[in-house]
Amino acid sequence: MPSDKITIERIALLHPKLRDEALSIYEEIVEALGDKVICRFTHTLRTIAEQNKLYAIGRTTAGKIVTNAKGGESYHNYGLAIDIVLMHDNNNDWIYETISYNRELDKDNDGQKDWQEVVNIFKKYNWKWGGDFKTFKDYPHFEKNLGYNISKLKSLYNAKKVDKNNYVLI
Repeated sequence: MPSDKITIERIALLHPKLRDEALSIYEEIVEALGDKVICRFTHTLRTIAEQNKLYAIGRTTAGKIVTNAKGGESYHNYGLAIDIVLMHDNNNDWIYETISYNRELDKDNDGQKDWQEVVNIFKKYNWKWGGDFKTFKDYPHFEKNLGYNISKLKSLYNAKKVDKNNYVLI
């Protein structure tokens, strides 16, 4: 089964408490999707500066609003979130060049929508899916807060209660 080197590198950026679980999730996704589809973890850890830059899109810079979270207000800022995209091999040439956010496709032809297969695997591990958010649907987004809300994480971070790699001590 194909795996994605970029995804493996991004898993290594997650909070240390989530890395092993995220790798298990990814391995299940690879098994479920077969060799026609790759799930890439596009974003895991995001700095506060990167988050503020995203927050500016559609507000003070051109583009459509992509997030309602300012720096420090996203689980990504603490390594507790993953964004994904699916990539398809359309020509059986092992080149996964077609990027898709289409939640209706079943490229692995198993009778289940590929996107939903990924969602189900994350949910099996009790990750919250952005597609279930009430106001701002964020379909590529998954998060696991380990019992900490953003306010508590931000407080710990601001109090410098972090490890040597700057991950909040939780």
